[in-house]
Amino acid sequence: MSTSVATRFRTVAAPRDAAEEDVYGELCAALFSAFPRRDQRIKAEQYLRGLLTAQGRKSIRNIAAQIGGPAAEQSLHHFISSSTWDWRPMRAELARFLQQNSAPQAWVVRPMPIPKAGDHSVGVDRRFDPERGQVFRGQQAFGVWMASEEISVPVNWRLFLPDPWVKDRTRRDRAEVPEGAAEETLEECAVNAALDTARWPEVTRKPLLLDIRGGAGRAALHRLALAGVPVVARIGTSCRLTVADRSLPGFGAGPLTAQQILESLKGLRRPVSWVDSAAGVRTSRTSLATAVRVTLPVPAGERQRPLLLLGEWDDPRRAPARLWITDLTGSAVGPLLRLTKLSRRVERDFRAVGEGAGLRDFVGRSFRGWHRHITLASAAHAATVLSPGWNTAAPPAFGQLQGRSAG
Repeated sequence: MSTSVATRFRTVAAPRDAAEEDVYGELCAALFSAFPRRDQRIKAEQYLRGLLTAQGRKSIRNIAAQIGGPAAEQSLHHFISSSTWDWRPMRAELARFLQQNSAPQAWVVRPMPIPKAGDHSVGVDRRFDPERGQVFRGQQAFGVWMASEEISVPVNWRLFLPDPWVKDRTRRDRAEVPEGAAEETLEECAVNAALDTARWPEVTRKPLLLDIRGGAGRAALHRLALAGVPVVARIGTSCRLTVADRSLPGFGAGPLTAQQILESLKGLRRPVSWVDSAAGVRTSRTSLATAVRVTLPVPAGERQRPLLLLGEWDDPRRAPARLWITDLTGSAVGPLLRLTKLSRRVERDFRAVGEGAGLRDFVGRSFRGWHRHITLASAAHAATVLSPGWNTAAPPAFGQLQGRSAG
C-alpha cells in the first residue's frame, strides 16, 4: 500500500488506561468547560473521542458511526457546521494547556495543502503543492504548532482564501465566510496566523520558525517585530543582505546574496551536534554551521534592524543546504541551529499523528465548519502525543495503535 493510500486508513489511539484517561479528561475539562450548555460539552467530547477511534477518513459520518449512527450524524453535523460556538477560545485554551503540560521551545508555522475533488469547499482553488512538486486542486491552510524536541501540537489555524472566495459575494455567503476576511497573500496568511496566536492572553511567545523563501520577507519580519514575536526565518540563497560585521569579508560591499556571504565565511564554520528523530529513531547528527551579523536592505531613512544570517552545510564541499535569518542576535550558533530542527519534529508529528487525527479530513463547504473540525482534530492530536504511552522517539505503528485502542 502506498504512503498516500495508507494515510487514509490510519487511526490514533483512544485512551486505554487510567493514566491516558486522566490526560483525556483533563484536556476535555480545559477545552470544553467554556461551553455554556451541557449538551455542547457532550457533543464536543463525542466528536473528540470519535476522532481518536473512527476508522479511515475522519468525516462526520465516520465519527458518528463510531458513537451512535444516523441520529448522531445529524446532531454532530449541526454541532460542527451550523452551531454558533466560537472555536478561537478553545484554541487559546489548548495552547495554555500545552504550556502547563509540556515545554514548548518554539512556534512553527507549517503550510498544509488539502486536496479536494470538488469546487464547493471553502477556499478551493488550483495551486502548487511543494510537498509533491505538482499543481493540485484544493485548499491551503497554515498551522501554528507549539514544538519541543519531544512533541509538537498545532494550536491555531488560518485558511487561505483566494481572490474568488473573497470577492464573490455568492461564494462568501454560501460558505459563511466572515465579513472581516479580506485579500491576503500566502505569506501574509502565514504571518497573520502567528500574529493571531501572539494576541492570546497568558500564552508565552516563543521564537517563530517561518519559511519566507517565496515572498516579501522584509514586510513579514517587520510585522512580527512590531508584535514582539522573535523570528527564525528560512530564506533562499538569493536573498540579498548586507554584512554588518566590520571584521568580516563583504563589509562595505553593499547588498550581497546570502549564499555569497556564507561562501566567504567557510573558514568560520564549526560542527554542531543535534538529535534527529524524524525517522522515528533518535539519532545524533552533526552539521557544519556559522552565523554572521547582517541587515536587510531598507529604503533610505529607514532604520536597519540587526539580524543574524545562519547557514548549515550537509556537505562541506557544497553550498550551504539551509539558510535562515533571525532577530535572536544574542544566540549562539549551536542553540539556533538546534531550534531550526523543530520544524522536522513538526513534520514528523504531522505525518505520524496529525493526518490520522483528521487534520485534512473535513468534508463540507462551511468556513466555520472547517475551523471547528480542525480545532477538535488538533485536540485529538494533543491527546495522543501527551499520552503517557506515547513514545516520542519511535511511536508504535498505527496498526498497533488501532489494535491497542480496541482492547
